[in-house]
This record gives sequence, C-alpha cells and structure tokens, in this order.
Amino acid sequence: MSQFNNILETIKMIDKEKLDIRTITMGISLLDCCDKDGEVARQKIYNKITTYAKDLVQVGEIIEEKYGIPIINKRISVTPISIVAQSSNDSDYVAYAQTLDEAAKAVGVNFIGGFSALVQRGYTKGDKILIDSIPKALATTERVCASVNVGSTKAGINMDAIKDLGQIIKETALETKDQNSIGCAKLVVFSNAVEDNPFMAGAFHGVTGPECVIHVGISGPGVVKVALEKVKGAPIDIVSDTIKKTAFKITRVGQLVATEASELLGVPFGIIDLSLAPTPAVGDSVARILEEIGLEHCGCHGTTATLALLNDAVKKGGIMASSHVGGLSGAFVPVSEDEGMIAAVEAGALSIDKLEAMTCVCSVGLDMIAVPGDTPASTISAIIADEAAIGVINNKTTGVRIIPVVGKQLGDSVEFGGLLGRAPIMKVNSYSSECFINRGGRMPAPVHSFKN
Repeated sequence: MSQFNNILETIKMIDKEKLDIRTITMGISLLDCCDKDGEVARQKIYNKITTYAKDLVQVGEIIEEKYGIPIINKRISVTPISIVAQSSNDSDYVAYAQTLDEAAKAVGVNFIGGFSALVQRGYTKGDKILIDSIPKALATTERVCASVNVGSTKAGINMDAIKDLGQIIKETALETKDQNSIGCAKLVVFSNAVEDNPFMAGAFHGVTGPECVIHVGISGPGVVKVALEKVKGAPIDIVSDTIKKTAFKITRVGQLVATEASELLGVPFGIIDLSLAPTPAVGDSVARILEEIGLEHCGCHGTTATLALLNDAVKKGGIMASSHVGGLSGAFVPVSEDEGMIAAVEAGALSIDKLEAMTCVCSVGLDMIAVPGDTPASTISAIIADEAAIGVINNKTTGVRIIPVVGKQLGDSVEFGGLLGRAPIMKVNSYSSECFINRGGRMPAPVHSFKN
C-alpha cells in the first residue's frame, strides 16, 4: 500500500506540479583530441562526441516512456576548448565552436557546453584566443554555450579577464542584435566554477573527470510550492522540514533516472545536481516558493532569509537521497526563466542590487539579467567583479549571465522564447566604475583561503 501511494504521489507531482528532470548531461573528455593541426583536432572532436553521445537522446526518450518522467533537455559538456585547442597553431577558435555545434546537431542534443576557459590565475595563449573568439562563435552557432572562470577562493580574481569580458559581452550582444542579443544568454562568467555542473550555459567537463560520465539535473519548484501550501502559517522549522522531505522525493526520481541512463549508455554515473531550476511556466517558479513562505513579493525585505532557508533545506533533503550529489545544487534565481521573478521586477519589488544580495545564499548568481543595450562595458565588468567577490569571499560558486540588449531601454522587455523566457530590462547604477575596472591586475585571494 505504501509503495502504491508513493507511485500515485509521483504521478501527481509530474502531472499537476510540474516535476521534471531538467537535464541529462553527458560529460566527454577531449584531452586526447589535441593536435597541432587544427583541422585534425576538430575532426577528432567531432568523431569522439558523435561516437559517445550517439544514443544519448534515444536513451532519454526510452526512460521518459518507461517511467513517464519528462526529461526536458539532453545535453553534452566537454573539456574546456581553450585547453584542447591551444596545441594547434590556430589564431582563433570559432571553427572549434562550429564543430561542437555540428556534433550537437548530429546527435540531437539541445545544448553543448565547454567553449570555455579557466583564467582565475591568468591567461594562457589558448585562453586569450578563446575569449576573443566568443562573440563570433556564439553568433555563428545555435547550440554552443560558453563560460569563463575568472576567480576562485584559492587564486583570487583575475581583474584583467573581467575587464576584457565586459567588452566581449558587449560585442556578443552586437553580433546577435537581430536575435535580441541572445548570444549573451549562452555565456556565463564564473568564480569557483565546478567541473560537474550539468546545467547550461556553464557546463564543462573538468580535466579531473573520467573519459565519459552521466550527470543529471533535477527540478521541481512547483512540487515544493504545493507542499508548502499544506503548512500555511506553520513555524519556520516546519517549513524547513517540509522542503527537506519534498527535496528527498524529487532527488529519488533523479537518482532513478541517472542510474537507468548510466546502465543503458554503459558509462559511469557522475552526480545528481539538486538545483531547483524554474521555467517561465506558471506554477514552476522559485520566486513563488519564497512568496508562499510569507513574502508579499519576491524582493521585499526577508527575501534573502527565505532563500537561504530554501537553499539549505533542499541540500539537506537531497543529500539523503543520493550518494553522489554535486554540480551547483540549490535554488536558481534566473530572472527571465522564472515567471515570479519577472512579476517581481515589473512590480518594482526586485532590483539587481537585491538579486546580488540573494546570490550570497543561493546557487550561481545574477542569471539571465537583461539590461539596457547602452550599458557601458566597464559597468558590466564591475557587476561581474561584485559577483566574483561574493563567490571568492564566501567560498561558493557565483556567476553572471547578463544581456545588454541592443536597442532596448529601461521599461522595455525582450522575448527569448522557450526555457529562456521573457526579460524585463532592469535598471543599472548610472555612476561609473571605469577607473576601478581599468586598473586591471589580480585581486589577491582572501586570507581564509590559506589552508593546507
């Protein structure tokens, strides 16, 4: 009877409460694809991806049909291309991005991540070439995602890279202006980036990873909200317990899918990412969870505290349901991808400054933020620097995915479609950070990083 009730409960979560598996992501090492001849390297990359991932989409569909669990995305992450490509004599890496795109299309995945560079301690030749290639690479591909890690608690913050990336983001926006600057939605700037993140745009396959691995990212904000509706007015500790129990159930579904995918594909299971990933659909919002806990609008005073409670409870519940938890694991707060966040911005309750405070206690950082197209590159760099500082000082992953939409101003909104949703243009501080950003250099690691 108990097992029957569990089955019915899971069916209800899927059918009525928008429970889904957000992504099955296959990580593939490309370290053995390095070659001094760029054309040879790219052919090796294409062959390896299309060999390892040839059955990924089909296996996802088999699991969906077998268990009735929606799997929204099938994705691939690869070794940072800056590492692989720098063995060649190529002077730009756009062709590598195009090869990744062709491979992704050939196997039918939604996105491929790993057009990436890790520059927290400084640039290699390959890092600089890759970063300079990002605008054209994202403008000429459909499924490629890029990321750059600019800081870590151990290394400090590469301010030279942050300065450069402000300009790169502006150039990417311009290159894709006919598509509402959507190229910037496929680029994230990290501090303390993790090697096993299954979520885009920041996924890459770490150099310490195996030859091939399967990661699963779960979702389920709607399930958590419905659970909290049953404990209205209860003390905060009851709220926390309710979230923990719900996260446990959600994670068990993810564990089932991950184990099945690993067996069918014949590759190791890596991690379950516990993140609550929202969508633009009504009833699938992290902001609405925070409001269910007691806020009139996400963004009002108390938002950071409720988000901290949610994030902690999700982690506590999830780690009891899986032995291999990793990735980012927590609550995402992307503006354009969460209908409650959009409503909060449009109501004037949620600002970039408040979002920055929220990122101290949640997964990732300032995510899918649309700003006026004329925002200076130095201001974008300063926003990245602020988020990197939060990550480095607090020893957590933070990131920025910001979109200066060409031709848009405060009061406008922009449609990206699909999971990327709709973004109201948000206000940025009008005072200049240019002199600070122009200093460049490397911000030292914090004192508490010196542990051995």
